[in-house]
Amino acid sequence: MSDILVHTEAGVSTLTFNRPDKKNSITAAMYGQLADALQAAQDDATVRCVVLQGNETIFSAGNDIADFLNNPPAGVDSPVFRFLRGIAQFPKPLVAAVCGPAVGVGTTMLFHCDLVYAGDNAAFSMPFVNLGLCPEAASSLLVPQMLGYHRAAEALLLGEPFMAEAALEVGLVNRVLPPMEAAGYAQAVARKLAAKPLSALIETKRLMKKHQTQQVLAVMAEEGASFGRMLGEPAAREAFGAFMERRKPDFSKV
Repeated sequence: MSDILVHTEAGVSTLTFNRPDKKNSITAAMYGQLADALQAAQDDATVRCVVLQGNETIFSAGNDIADFLNNPPAGVDSPVFRFLRGIAQFPKPLVAAVCGPAVGVGTTMLFHCDLVYAGDNAAFSMPFVNLGLCPEAASSLLVPQMLGYHRAAEALLLGEPFMAEAALEVGLVNRVLPPMEAAGYAQAVARKLAAKPLSALIETKRLMKKHQTQQVLAVMAEEGASFGRMLGEPAAREAFGAFMERRKPDFSKV
Protein backbone atom coordinates (compact mmCIF):
# COMPACT_ATOMS: atom_id res chain seq x y z
CA MET A 1 0.00 0.00 0.00
CA SER A 2 1.19 3.50 -0.81
CA ASP A 3 2.87 5.68 1.81
CA ILE A 4 0.57 8.50 0.65
CA LEU A 5 -3.09 7.58 0.28
CA VAL A 6 -5.23 9.72 -2.03
CA HIS A 7 -9.00 9.49 -1.75
CA THR A 8 -11.38 11.82 -3.56
CA GLU A 9 -15.06 11.97 -2.77
CA ALA A 10 -17.77 14.65 -2.99
CA GLY A 11 -15.34 17.35 -4.08
CA VAL A 12 -12.79 16.65 -1.33
CA SER A 13 -9.39 15.10 -2.02
CA THR A 14 -7.84 13.63 1.15
CA LEU A 15 -4.07 13.03 1.29
CA THR A 16 -3.14 10.70 4.15
CA PHE A 17 0.35 10.02 5.46
CA ASN A 18 0.34 6.23 5.62
CA ARG A 19 3.67 5.18 7.08
CA PRO A 20 2.81 4.70 10.75
CA ASP A 21 5.64 2.20 11.39
CA LYS A 22 8.08 5.05 10.56
CA LYS A 23 6.01 7.71 12.35
CA ASN A 24 4.86 9.02 8.97
CA SER A 25 8.34 10.35 8.27
CA ILE A 26 8.52 11.66 4.72
CA THR A 27 10.81 10.28 2.01
CA ALA A 28 11.75 11.89 -1.29
CA ALA A 29 9.31 9.55 -3.04
CA MET A 30 6.52 10.68 -0.71
CA TYR A 31 7.26 14.34 -1.43
CA GLY A 32 6.92 13.50 -5.11
CA GLN A 33 3.59 11.80 -4.50
CA LEU A 34 2.33 14.78 -2.49
CA ALA A 35 3.43 17.25 -5.16
CA ASP A 36 1.72 15.19 -7.88
CA ALA A 37 -1.47 14.83 -5.80
CA LEU A 38 -1.65 18.59 -5.20
CA GLN A 39 -1.16 19.28 -8.90
CA ALA A 40 -3.85 16.74 -9.80
CA ALA A 41 -6.25 18.31 -7.30
CA GLN A 42 -5.51 21.76 -8.70
CA ASP A 43 -6.18 20.59 -12.26
CA ASP A 44 -9.34 18.62 -11.43
CA ALA A 45 -12.35 20.95 -11.59
CA THR A 46 -14.40 18.51 -9.50
CA VAL A 47 -12.00 18.87 -6.55
CA ARG A 48 -12.85 21.91 -4.46
CA CYS A 49 -10.85 21.26 -1.28
CA VAL A 50 -7.86 19.20 -0.12
CA VAL A 51 -7.38 17.67 3.34
CA LEU A 52 -3.99 16.65 4.75
CA GLN A 53 -4.00 14.15 7.60
CA GLY A 54 -2.05 11.47 9.45
CA ASN A 55 -3.71 9.24 12.03
CA GLU A 56 -4.91 9.71 15.62
CA THR A 57 -1.44 9.28 17.13
CA ILE A 58 0.97 10.83 14.62
CA PHE A 59 0.80 13.48 11.92
CA SER A 60 4.39 13.35 10.69
CA ALA A 61 7.85 13.03 12.22
CA GLY A 62 9.19 15.19 9.40
CA ASN A 63 11.90 14.09 7.03
CA ASP A 64 12.97 10.46 7.02
CA ILE A 65 16.57 11.09 8.10
CA ALA A 66 18.13 8.01 6.47
CA ASP A 67 16.35 8.64 3.17
CA PHE A 68 17.18 12.33 3.41
CA LEU A 69 20.89 11.58 3.81
CA ASN A 70 20.81 9.09 0.92
CA ASN A 71 18.67 11.32 -1.30
CA PRO A 72 19.43 14.93 -0.38
CA PRO A 73 17.54 17.60 -2.32
CA ALA A 74 19.27 18.15 -5.64
CA GLY A 75 18.16 21.51 -6.94
CA VAL A 76 14.91 23.43 -7.15
CA ASP A 77 13.08 20.65 -8.98
CA SER A 78 13.73 18.01 -6.32
CA PRO A 79 10.56 16.42 -4.87
CA VAL A 80 10.66 18.33 -1.57
CA PHE A 81 10.87 21.73 -3.26
CA ARG A 82 8.16 20.76 -5.76
CA PHE A 83 5.91 19.94 -2.80
CA LEU A 84 6.75 23.14 -0.90
CA ARG A 85 6.09 25.36 -3.91
CA GLY A 86 2.93 23.39 -4.63
CA ILE A 87 1.48 23.83 -1.16
CA ALA A 88 2.48 27.52 -1.06
CA GLN A 89 0.72 28.24 -4.35
CA PHE A 90 -2.22 25.84 -4.10
CA PRO A 91 -5.25 27.93 -5.12
CA LYS A 92 -8.06 25.93 -3.50
CA PRO A 93 -8.77 25.57 0.24
CA LEU A 94 -6.32 23.40 2.18
CA VAL A 95 -7.48 21.84 5.45
CA ALA A 96 -5.30 19.84 7.85
CA ALA A 97 -6.17 17.41 10.64
CA VAL A 98 -3.20 17.09 13.02
CA CYS A 99 -2.90 14.62 15.87
CA GLY A 100 0.23 13.64 17.77
CA PRO A 101 3.69 14.90 16.80
CA ALA A 102 4.11 17.25 13.84
CA VAL A 103 7.87 17.66 13.49
CA GLY A 104 9.83 19.91 11.16
CA VAL A 105 8.05 20.06 7.83
CA GLY A 106 5.13 18.39 9.62
CA THR A 107 4.63 21.76 11.30
CA THR A 108 5.90 24.18 8.65
CA MET A 109 3.53 22.86 5.96
CA LEU A 110 0.64 23.90 8.21
CA PHE A 111 1.51 27.58 7.78
CA HIS A 112 0.39 27.17 4.16
CA CYS A 113 -2.94 25.57 5.07
CA ASP A 114 -6.10 27.63 5.33
CA LEU A 115 -7.72 25.74 8.21
CA VAL A 116 -6.04 23.45 10.77
CA TYR A 117 -7.83 21.23 13.28
CA ALA A 118 -5.75 19.58 15.98
CA GLY A 119 -6.21 16.73 18.37
CA ASP A 120 -5.48 17.67 21.97
CA ASN A 121 -2.45 15.34 21.72
CA ALA A 122 -0.86 17.39 18.92
CA ALA A 123 2.72 18.54 19.51
CA PHE A 124 4.31 20.95 17.06
CA SER A 125 8.08 21.38 16.74
CA MET A 126 10.60 22.89 14.34
CA PRO A 127 13.97 21.53 15.53
CA PHE A 128 16.05 22.66 12.56
CA VAL A 129 18.73 24.36 14.66
CA ASN A 130 19.17 21.13 16.63
CA LEU A 131 20.15 19.45 13.36
CA GLY A 132 22.60 22.19 12.42
CA LEU A 133 20.16 23.52 9.83
CA CYS A 134 17.90 26.53 9.20
CA PRO A 135 14.13 26.82 8.75
CA GLU A 136 12.41 25.81 5.51
CA ALA A 137 9.02 26.21 3.79
CA ALA A 138 9.28 30.01 4.31
CA SER A 139 8.86 29.43 8.04
CA SER A 140 11.49 32.07 8.83
CA LEU A 141 8.93 34.53 7.41
CA LEU A 142 5.61 32.95 8.34
CA VAL A 143 6.35 31.83 11.91
CA PRO A 144 7.25 35.34 13.18
CA GLN A 145 4.22 36.74 11.34
CA MET A 146 1.84 34.39 13.12
CA LEU A 147 3.48 33.81 16.50
CA GLY A 148 5.20 37.18 16.96
CA TYR A 149 8.98 37.50 17.00
CA HIS A 150 9.74 36.32 20.55
CA ARG A 151 7.54 33.23 20.39
CA ALA A 152 8.92 32.48 16.94
CA ALA A 153 12.46 32.78 18.29
CA GLU A 154 11.58 30.36 21.07
CA ALA A 155 10.10 27.89 18.60
CA LEU A 156 12.87 28.16 15.98
CA LEU A 157 15.99 28.78 18.10
CA LEU A 158 15.20 26.24 20.83
CA GLY A 159 13.26 23.85 18.61
CA GLU A 160 11.18 22.59 21.52
CA PRO A 161 7.61 21.32 21.09
CA PHE A 162 4.55 23.39 21.81
CA MET A 163 1.19 21.79 22.35
CA ALA A 164 -2.23 22.14 20.73
CA GLU A 165 -3.59 24.75 23.16
CA ALA A 166 -0.56 26.98 22.59
CA ALA A 167 -1.01 26.57 18.84
CA LEU A 168 -4.66 27.54 19.22
CA GLU A 169 -3.70 30.64 21.22
CA VAL A 170 -1.39 31.97 18.49
CA GLY A 171 -3.74 31.07 15.63
CA LEU A 172 -1.87 28.15 14.05
CA VAL A 173 -4.90 25.91 14.63
CA ASN A 174 -8.59 26.76 14.43
CA ARG A 175 -9.91 24.28 16.97
CA VAL A 176 -8.65 21.60 19.37
CA LEU A 177 -10.61 18.36 19.56
CA PRO A 178 -10.26 14.85 20.97
CA PRO A 179 -7.88 12.94 18.64
CA MET A 180 -10.58 10.54 17.48
CA GLU A 181 -12.71 13.51 16.33
CA ALA A 182 -10.15 15.70 14.55
CA ALA A 183 -10.16 13.98 11.15
CA GLY A 184 -13.94 13.74 11.06
CA TYR A 185 -14.30 17.39 11.96
CA ALA A 186 -11.81 18.39 9.24
CA GLN A 187 -13.76 16.32 6.73
CA ALA A 188 -17.02 17.99 7.74
CA VAL A 189 -15.47 21.43 7.25
CA ALA A 190 -14.02 20.34 3.90
CA ARG A 191 -17.48 19.21 2.75
CA LYS A 192 -18.88 22.62 3.75
CA LEU A 193 -16.20 24.27 1.63
CA ALA A 194 -16.84 21.89 -1.27
CA ALA A 195 -20.49 22.97 -1.31
CA LYS A 196 -19.53 26.60 -1.93
CA PRO A 197 -18.81 28.17 -5.34
CA LEU A 198 -15.26 27.25 -6.31
CA SER A 199 -14.60 30.53 -8.12
CA ALA A 200 -15.43 32.48 -4.97
CA LEU A 201 -13.21 30.26 -2.81
CA ILE A 202 -10.27 30.62 -5.18
CA GLU A 203 -10.63 34.38 -5.58
CA THR A 204 -11.02 34.97 -1.85
CA LYS A 205 -7.91 32.93 -1.09
CA ARG A 206 -5.98 34.70 -3.86
CA LEU A 207 -6.88 38.12 -2.49
CA MET A 208 -5.90 37.15 1.05
CA LYS A 209 -2.52 35.79 -0.04
CA LYS A 210 -1.58 37.95 -3.04
CA HIS A 211 0.46 40.48 -1.07
CA GLN A 212 2.94 37.91 0.15
CA THR A 213 2.91 35.01 -2.32
CA GLN A 214 6.01 36.18 -4.17
CA GLN A 215 7.73 37.00 -0.90
CA VAL A 216 6.96 33.50 0.41
CA LEU A 217 8.45 31.92 -2.73
CA ALA A 218 11.54 34.14 -2.53
CA VAL A 219 12.12 33.32 1.15
CA MET A 220 11.53 29.64 0.42
CA ALA A 221 14.23 29.74 -2.26
CA GLU A 222 16.68 31.58 0.02
CA GLU A 223 16.05 29.11 2.85
CA GLY A 224 16.52 26.23 0.42
CA ALA A 225 19.92 27.53 -0.66
CA SER A 226 21.03 27.97 2.96
CA PHE A 227 19.61 24.59 3.93
CA GLY A 228 21.51 22.85 1.14
CA ARG A 229 24.77 24.57 2.06
CA MET A 230 24.38 23.81 5.77
CA LEU A 231 23.73 20.11 5.09
CA GLY A 232 27.41 19.72 4.21
CA GLU A 233 28.78 21.68 7.17
CA PRO A 234 30.22 20.20 10.39
CA ALA A 235 27.23 20.98 12.64
CA ALA A 236 24.79 19.07 10.44
CA ARG A 237 27.22 16.19 9.97
CA GLU A 238 27.58 15.92 13.75
CA ALA A 239 23.81 16.16 14.31
CA PHE A 240 22.91 13.53 11.74
CA GLY A 241 25.77 11.27 12.79
CA ALA A 242 24.60 11.44 16.40
CA PHE A 243 21.03 10.69 15.32
CA MET A 244 22.05 7.62 13.34
CA GLU A 245 24.34 6.45 16.18
CA ARG A 246 21.66 7.12 18.82
CA ARG A 247 23.85 9.42 20.90
CA LYS A 248 23.72 13.01 22.05
CA PRO A 249 25.36 15.40 19.57
CA ASP A 250 28.41 17.41 20.63
CA PHE A 251 28.44 20.85 19.05
CA SER A 252 31.25 22.22 21.21
CA LYS A 253 33.76 22.15 18.34
CA VAL A 254 31.54 23.23 15.45
